[in-house]
Amino acid sequence: MAFIEFYKKLLLLKSYCFLNQLAFSKIMKKYDKITSRNASKAYLEMVDKSYLGSCDEVTRLIERVEATFIKHFSNGNRRKGMSTLRPTAKRERHWTTFFLGFFSGCSIALVVAIIVLIHARNILKNVNRDKYMKNIFPLYSLFGFIVLHMFMYSGNIYFWRQFHVNYSFIFGFKQGTELGFREVLLLSSGLAVLTLAGVLSNLDIDTSNFKVVLLITICPFDIIYRSNRFFLIRCIFHCLCAPLYKVTLPDFFLADQLTSQVQAFRSLEFFICYYGWGDLEKRTNKCLGSTTYKVFMIIVTVFPYWIRVIQCIRRLFDERDSMHAFNGLKYFSIIVAVVMRTGNDLKWGMTWKIMAAASSGVATIASTYWDIFIDWGLLRRNSKNPWLRDKLLVSNKSVYFVAIVLNVILRLAWMQSVLGYRETPFLHVTALTAVVACLEIIRRGIWNFFRLENEHLNNVGKFRAFKSVPLPFNYNDEEKDL
Repeated sequence: MAFIEFYKKLLLLKSYCFLNQLAFSKIMKKYDKITSRNASKAYLEMVDKSYLGSCDEVTRLIERVEATFIKHFSNGNRRKGMSTLRPTAKRERHWTTFFLGFFSGCSIALVVAIIVLIHARNILKNVNRDKYMKNIFPLYSLFGFIVLHMFMYSGNIYFWRQFHVNYSFIFGFKQGTELGFREVLLLSSGLAVLTLAGVLSNLDIDTSNFKVVLLITICPFDIIYRSNRFFLIRCIFHCLCAPLYKVTLPDFFLADQLTSQVQAFRSLEFFICYYGWGDLEKRTNKCLGSTTYKVFMIIVTVFPYWIRVIQCIRRLFDERDSMHAFNGLKYFSIIVAVVMRTGNDLKWGMTWKIMAAASSGVATIASTYWDIFIDWGLLRRNSKNPWLRDKLLVSNKSVYFVAIVLNVILRLAWMQSVLGYRETPFLHVTALTAVVACLEIIRRGIWNFFRLENEHLNNVGKFRAFKSVPLPFNYNDEEKDL
């Protein structure tokens, strides 16, 4: 970091030398024109010999810094060293903007077409409405949750850039490979078109959408942001293999995202069961009546939280910080609450309902406190910004208080299943579950911004100490794309 900072200052000093000469030359030419004299030549010669116009010392120092950096930080590879010292700005591609607009327009048109078709066929009042909502809607919502999460992530990227949060370095992306908000929106809008087109075809869905998404994700060819796809695959692999790998920030950050996609995991389980054990023509299945399916529903539901518990245990052993033990207990309390809530959802009796309400209350309070006080670093009584924290990136302090209130409200949304608000006259219970899941994804998107802001300003994860300039030797030199 020191080398890069020093190098940038030298480049800036050299540019000042050039600008000084250029400005002085223009001033003298204007002086000659007004006074009808020819004094500029003599004065410019004096300037060239002075420190004002000489860049030789600066140039030699720049060359020495470049040679030292290339030798010690890029193993003698000049091209790699210079690409780090003088990174090229990432160019915005016109085709990204074009296809983003195209897919967004197609998505809107498909949504309108589906609404018109539903109204024309009077599907909402059809006798098969309940069968459709229980068997087909969960399959649509699986992709809907992914699209919404990607949309929120694109918003995170936009605001991180607006407030100069160095998200690419925090996540460990190699310079120039990180996706911008337009690229993420492009991917989400493309997935939305794929899903909506399948819905509109016959208001049914097959496995083709899932196969296409899976094939694109694991495609080994250098297309569709391969380095980012492989980075995601590596983080997923580390999460699945916890605690075998040392936990890095991208790993636990991804695991946190997965905890907000519990309903998507349930939909994925139903997806597999429906096509493996269902009657597709009659739109019926035996999944919900199967004990095996119910057991796997509990396992699938707690799996993301269990990953976080294991990660916290691994970090406790690696870093000897008791905070990771408390964080693990927080996630364990959520696991207990989720198991109780699942039992309540499966109508296992009043005892499960009472236990679900009690455990959910404890988990909600603990999680809300951790979100605001630990992850965001807010609610500090004696800070320079009362009840916030000393360092803030957003000048409008009311934004932080609004975020706190929203986090509390959206955390309470998952209590609706425990409190008995299961169905409304205009909203099926399956649709209500999907709405609550969407609210959790939105809450996670808000959490993401302030969590990374706090990491950027205060290094709360204790992974790297930095403000804006990345250390060039943190990247794995052997990895070309990750």
